[in-house]
Amino acid sequence: MVPPHRRDEFALIDAFTRPFGVPASPFGPGDDAAVLDVPKGHRLVVTTDALVEDVHFTRATFRFEDVGHKALAVNLSDVAAMGASPLSFLCALSLPDDVEDAQLVAVARGMAALARKAGITLVGGNVTRGPKLSVTITALGKIPSSARPLCRDGARPGDDVYVSGALGDAAAGLAQPRPRDRQRRPAPEVRLGPALLGLATACIDVSDGLAQDLGHLAAASRVALELTAKDLPIGTHAKAAATSGPQALNWALTGGEDYVLAFTAPRRSARRLAAIAANLRRRITRIGSVVSGRGLWLDGRPLESTGFRHR
Repeated sequence: MVPPHRRDEFALIDAFTRPFGVPASPFGPGDDAAVLDVPKGHRLVVTTDALVEDVHFTRATFRFEDVGHKALAVNLSDVAAMGASPLSFLCALSLPDDVEDAQLVAVARGMAALARKAGITLVGGNVTRGPKLSVTITALGKIPSSARPLCRDGARPGDDVYVSGALGDAAAGLAQPRPRDRQRRPAPEVRLGPALLGLATACIDVSDGLAQDLGHLAAASRVALELTAKDLPIGTHAKAAATSGPQALNWALTGGEDYVLAFTAPRRSARRLAAIAANLRRRITRIGSVVSGRGLWLDGRPLESTGFRHR
């Protein structure tokens, strides 16, 4: 095995980009920068996030394909939370000496499979040597210029609070000897996010835990959110793996990495949301309401906004 810093950089780039089937420069990887068009009547939405070995994953519990999938998924989730449709993405790799070519290609395969499912492609990036495997994605999305993005500061008293999908399964999987696919391979809400434009008043993706993420939304909107524990859609795996009801509830509230969308919408929007859920075959659950005040409340008691803390 030849260490990354001794391998030919362009051979590495060719090996990594091959699974994506992307065209050559100037519309794909291979030149100094990508040349992209923003569709007429749209604005660009941009986000970036990194997946770092021994911080966000370990080789003992993640396949290399999982690393590629999750690195892209967490960024697509952020794009969806703004109500944007994904356009394309860039990938920057930091490779330690012990990552073999076949393992690098496996990262690309996992990433490329999700990219095809989302209808997007890789348009550029970078590769360098580093002490740990790190995958940094910059994802691009589009949103109609006439639409208000789904920011965190739009919730108003009288709105209802909703969440898509199920909660707690990722945390339950992480608690097992080997994490399950819900934690290793999240499914970003790339179709639901854009469908909420003009309907949701505020939105955030649940990456650090429902309580913490809704706490951010409540603070940005300068309102209080009252949640009802019995209405939280706790996942079937979380219920089965928990040793008690409180443990399952705790996973749902603070576990994080569910990558569903938590959002607020006017009460009159309930029927439209039900139609969207049926059309997309996605679960959307009302879990509470927006009221005047500050903070997060669960069954009438203050709820601490705890969850994953970035360092």
